[in-house]
Amino acid sequence: MDVPRDSARHSLGGATSLPREAPPTTAAEAPAPVPAPAPVSLPAVAQPQPTARPQLVDTRAEVAARRSPKVVPELRERPALALPGWVALLAVLLALGSAGLVLVRAGVLPRLAELPDLRSPALRGSDATAADAAVLTTPALVAVTVAGLVALVSLTGLLANGGGETRVLSRWGRYRGTVRRTGLLWVNPMLRRRRLDVRLRHWRSDPVPVTDRAGMPLVVQVLVVWRIKDTARAVYAVGDHEAYLREQIHAVLTRTASTLPCDSDCAAGPALRDGQWFADELSRGLTAQVAPAGLEVFSVQPVALDYAPEVAESMRRRRLAELDAGLRTVLVDDAVEAAALAVRRLERATAQELDEAARSALMEQLLVAFVAPAGVPGTLLGTVPPPAARAAAHQGGNRA
Repeated sequence: MDVPRDSARHSLGGATSLPREAPPTTAAEAPAPVPAPAPVSLPAVAQPQPTARPQLVDTRAEVAARRSPKVVPELRERPALALPGWVALLAVLLALGSAGLVLVRAGVLPRLAELPDLRSPALRGSDATAADAAVLTTPALVAVTVAGLVALVSLTGLLANGGGETRVLSRWGRYRGTVRRTGLLWVNPMLRRRRLDVRLRHWRSDPVPVTDRAGMPLVVQVLVVWRIKDTARAVYAVGDHEAYLREQIHAVLTRTASTLPCDSDCAAGPALRDGQWFADELSRGLTAQVAPAGLEVFSVQPVALDYAPEVAESMRRRRLAELDAGLRTVLVDDAVEAAALAVRRLERATAQELDEAARSALMEQLLVAFVAPAGVPGTLLGTVPPPAARAAAHQGGNRA
C-alpha cells in the first residue's frame, strides 16, 4: 500500500494539507487501515563555520563597508567675489583727488601759484587771509568724509595672492568663498581672510610601529604626496587638516600592514615586500579617509619596511639560514644532475655500461669534486665519504 507523499511533504514543511474526499468503496475493496505516521523530527541545522581568511585580502570591500566621516553637503568650495586690484587703486586716486579738490575750493588747503585758482568765487574776492576766510560747509565736510571712507575701504580690501596660494573668506564664522586668482586683488574688507597653500606637497612620516599578519612587530616609514583640493572642507570640516592627515596615515598603515606577512620565505603567497600591492592599498585607503576633509592623496610609498629592533637580529639570522638551506639544496641538485650526465657521457664514450657499484662510486667521486669547491659546509660533505676512506672500505670488504 502506498503512503500519500503529498501529505507527508506538507507536514514536514510545517503546512496543513486540505482533506480530500475519497471515492466510495465496497467492503471487499476497502483497504486495510494504515497506521498514522510517527512524527518526524527535523535534524538541527548546523550553523556554517567561519571560513579561514585567504592569503590575499581585498581591502577595498572593507573600506567600502566602513563608515566614512560625514560632512555637511553644503560645505563645498565656491569662488568668492574678487575685483582686480587696479579698480581699487583707481578708486583710491579718485577719492583722494575729490577730497583735495573740495578742500582747495573751501580754502583749507593753500593755493599754489603755479596752479590755477580753484577756490570758490566768495574766497577769490575776499581780502582776508586764506586761513581766516576758509569755511568748510556741511556739504564739503560730507564729501570729504565719503571720499576718505572710499579710499580707506579700497586700501584695506587690497590683497596680494601669490601662485599656489588661496584665501578662504569668512564673516562671523560663516564661509563666504575662496579666492584662487593670483596677483593684486580687492575683496570685501569686512571678511576674514585665511591663507592656505594648495601646492603639491610631500610628507615623510616618522617610523610607525605596526604588526603584520603573523604578529611580527614592524617599523614602517612612508612618503605621502598630497595637496588641498577643497579649501572649505580643509578649514571647516576638521580642526587641523595636517594633524588629521597624520593620524589617518597611522591608522591606514596599521590596518593594511596586518593583512599580509612581511616576508614570504616561510610560507608561499604574497607578502608586504612583494611588488606594488602595499603602496596601492595604502594610497586607496588613505584617499577614501581624507576625502571628507578636502584633501587629495596622489601616492603613499613605503620608503622603509623593517622588523622592530627587538626581533630584527633574530629574523635576519632566520632569513640567512633559509637562504643558506635553499642555496645548498640548489647546489646539491645541480651537482647530482652534472654527475649523472657525466656518467652517462662516459658510458656512451667508452661503449661500456657500468654496473651499479661502479656507477655509485663514480657518482660519489664526482659529487665530492663538484660540491667541495662551492663552499658547502662539512655537514653536507660528511654524507659523502672521501675517496681514501671509500677505497679502504672496499679493500676491507674484499679481504673479508
